[in-house]
Amino acid sequence: MFSRLIGNDRVKQSLRSMLLSKRLPGALLFVGAEGVGKKLFAIELAKSLNCKTPIDGVEACDVCSVCKRIDHSTFPWHKTVDENKERMIWSNHTDLGLVRPYNRVIRIDPMRQLDREANFRPFEGNARVFIIEDADKMNKFSSSALLKTLEEPPSTSFLVLITSRPSSLLPTIRSRCQAIRFVPLGKSEIENYLLKQDQKISEGDAHVRALASNGSLGRAVSINLSDYLEQRKAMLEIVDALTTSKDRTVLLRAAEELCDAKRKDEYEPRLSLLESLLRDVWAASVGASGDRVANDDLREHLINVARQVESHQVARWISDIERLRRTLDVNINRKVATDALFLSMTGEQSL
Repeated sequence: MFSRLIGNDRVKQSLRSMLLSKRLPGALLFVGAEGVGKKLFAIELAKSLNCKTPIDGVEACDVCSVCKRIDHSTFPWHKTVDENKERMIWSNHTDLGLVRPYNRVIRIDPMRQLDREANFRPFEGNARVFIIEDADKMNKFSSSALLKTLEEPPSTSFLVLITSRPSSLLPTIRSRCQAIRFVPLGKSEIENYLLKQDQKISEGDAHVRALASNGSLGRAVSINLSDYLEQRKAMLEIVDALTTSKDRTVLLRAAEELCDAKRKDEYEPRLSLLESLLRDVWAASVGASGDRVANDDLREHLINVARQVESHQVARWISDIERLRRTLDVNINRKVATDALFLSMTGEQSL
């Protein structure tokens, strides 16, 4: 049932309404940040369409054999190169299939298979459902193959495209799908879920995981908490050096650590943490409400920092970081870019 899923109540209401009125579009585009439950909603939709004893004629019962088989679907990752790019992945139910990227690309062959399968009537249920995970990873050939399916959608087949980057899809694909927008989950929703699902987790750890999640349940579950706290501590030292201690040595060491080749996978996460901390300082400096503070376990510290800096200065630092992050898709020299960032933030001529 949709009610067992966390958050996004408006999405639940929209899907229920479509199912109840029997006006579910043949193609849906689930748009939202990573880890907010888009695929879970797609699977729940497949259950509702195929359930043998739907509740109120709409929602999956979670009891019948169909619901249980779809629920237990794992969509395993491909094991070999040959099987990876040539086919869809089938669930434990013969009317639910999934296409996902291989080496960051969705190629044409799985989409051709989807087009063929979509034209078959359901084998054992009421509808065939095809989920396209990370749909923005389609290349021009697979996109063209999907357009063929979208132009003449069979009445018993439904496509659910999942993406966090809808602008990367062809406009012709977006125009043929009804967009359903997912919002980040609330911190309390994530915290309550973690405490309910894992009896061993402490309230403190659940709280910090929820803070670190940025509204993504997937991130809250998978994050390495000790690594996260260590990285945040390092970024907090930068904030303190910029605002309180004015310690150039800390900034020099931070610039070196950010660009350390051994930590290259941490570069962007650390920048995100630095920006998050500065946004909290800015929010405190302009008197924003407490719920605007992402790192609320550091609230008092950040409020003290905010007393020692002008809000417009913090806003400029945030803009500087955003400017750097926009260049990361380009092949830039990170050391030079990071030095330039700290140069801009300190207002000094050199570090």
